[in-house]
Amino acid sequence: MNKNTHLDSGSHPDLKVEVAIIGAGTSGLYTAYRLVTDKKYKAHEVQIFDMSNKLGGRLESVIMPGMDFWGELGGMRYLTSQEIVTTLIEGYPLSETDLSKRTPVLKDSMTPIPFPMGNPEKLLMYLRKERFKQSDWEQAQKENRKLPTRYYLNHHDEGFSSDQLFNKIIYNVLMADPWVAENYSDKILAGPHVYDFAFKLTSRDWDAIKPRLMYNFPGSPYDQRKVNDIGFWNLIKDQVSQEGYEFLANAGGYYSNTINWNSAEAFPYMVGDFSANTVYKTIKEGYDSIAYAVANAYMEHEGAKIWSENKMLTFTKDHPQSSSYQYELTFLNLRSNTQWKVYANKLVLAMPRKSLELLDQNNFFFSAHDNAELNTNIRSIIMEPAFKILMGFERPWWKDLDIDSGHSITDLPMRQCYYFGTDSQNNNSMLLGSYGDMETETFWKALSDDKVLFKVRATRSVSLEKLHELDDVQATQFMVSELMNQLKELHGDKVEIPDPYVTYFKDWTDDPYGAGYHAWKAGFSVKDVMPYMRKPLTDEAIHIIGEAYSDQQGWVEGAFCEAEKMLQEHFGLDRPFWLNKDYYMGW
Repeated sequence: MNKNTHLDSGSHPDLKVEVAIIGAGTSGLYTAYRLVTDKKYKAHEVQIFDMSNKLGGRLESVIMPGMDFWGELGGMRYLTSQEIVTTLIEGYPLSETDLSKRTPVLKDSMTPIPFPMGNPEKLLMYLRKERFKQSDWEQAQKENRKLPTRYYLNHHDEGFSSDQLFNKIIYNVLMADPWVAENYSDKILAGPHVYDFAFKLTSRDWDAIKPRLMYNFPGSPYDQRKVNDIGFWNLIKDQVSQEGYEFLANAGGYYSNTINWNSAEAFPYMVGDFSANTVYKTIKEGYDSIAYAVANAYMEHEGAKIWSENKMLTFTKDHPQSSSYQYELTFLNLRSNTQWKVYANKLVLAMPRKSLELLDQNNFFFSAHDNAELNTNIRSIIMEPAFKILMGFERPWWKDLDIDSGHSITDLPMRQCYYFGTDSQNNNSMLLGSYGDMETETFWKALSDDKVLFKVRATRSVSLEKLHELDDVQATQFMVSELMNQLKELHGDKVEIPDPYVTYFKDWTDDPYGAGYHAWKAGFSVKDVMPYMRKPLTDEAIHIIGEAYSDQQGWVEGAFCEAEKMLQEHFGLDRPFWLNKDYYMGW
């Protein structure tokens, strides 16, 4: 796997291209790869620009000193139901379970491996100062009893795990709609036990249901409202009380799942991505390998270039210099601090919301006065803050609790920790020490802004000189001290937790990302906004793509699907030969 992709940090004043792609994240790289491999354009006619000095956007895999495996600071896994990302990683046809018999799509070889979620009988849940094993709910149910907690749940909700209670809410709302019950009851199943629910709805089914699903609960303030127009927090509280909401927000592990986002979009997300039976995979060479493999497939064509450390400031269509090209783009080369121009006929903004908002908002495209609908739709999504702290330890201390992998969950501000792995040669081990999101952001922000950084510490297998290479990405000492306190509280006094020897901190709220991932706001017609964003203005060859405005937010697949639909709809590309003809990519 080649991650030494050549990036050009220089400039080429008055460069002329057919397609300028702004953003070297997965959607931008995929667009360039498809355009040149489909022979729609020569590679020199399709150029990529990014202000960063790396590829992959919000994917970032790192190897910590003293370890021989990758840790993930950004996106870290995929579902095999996500067929574009799975096919690019694993080859095709997907019906062939023997990976050695699959035909690679990309030249760079990636090694798919399970993303282990651990044994719930060992993994911890620490809520309201009470410690559980994650399997305790199901174990109690097998013994025909309800697990008591410190949450004052409605009587008929007691004993449900967070996954089961989410499923119960979604089942009840779906089946309360007479149209859904009449048309989909064979795919929305309850029983035989009170805790059991199953959803066999396809993505196409969900897309038929989401725009018309009604909330049918007489006496509720939301009765006869479209579920699409109800915030998920509003709906959860109405179904299971505010105390039930607190339980779901805490025990579910992510505040971002239970914020007041679009309930209709939340339903398939919760039963598809975060249910107990979900199977994840990742890439042995680091999950950002998918970005580098796609970039390399583009770069092997003569004339292909990725212009790194070049920040687009604005673009205009009123320029006398090169009238044969529709748009004039102004870039700031960050190395030389000089501006330069690029001319293009098509513009692909492969960027999340915050990056779009950092561009010149007074130009002809973003002008709120001239294009109010675009401005409204850019803000149709919630920016969800997220940050991660990787920690390196000299031994896998969690194995003292018989924990091998997976994650533990708490209502402490750290929220989750993932046990990532151990180097078999020296026992050095990696922990994702915090997976903070949403309401915990301000807690950690106050600590991350401190000036004193964590001091790396030499070990038997890692020199201080090597560790000092990571000085600029250390978490603050303030943050590490607080996190160690929370790790000790979560895991209890049955294990002694040593100090880490190195950390790696990433805050995705920083510009130009503005968020780790995104969620649709309630009240927006997602089925209309998604295709709109792929070409907002009828008379302009300007396109917006990426995870942010997809129906698989937070996933690389969402970025790929939006790029692929844009390419077919607006660039005339055929569906790729390697993609299952029946695979549904959404609106």
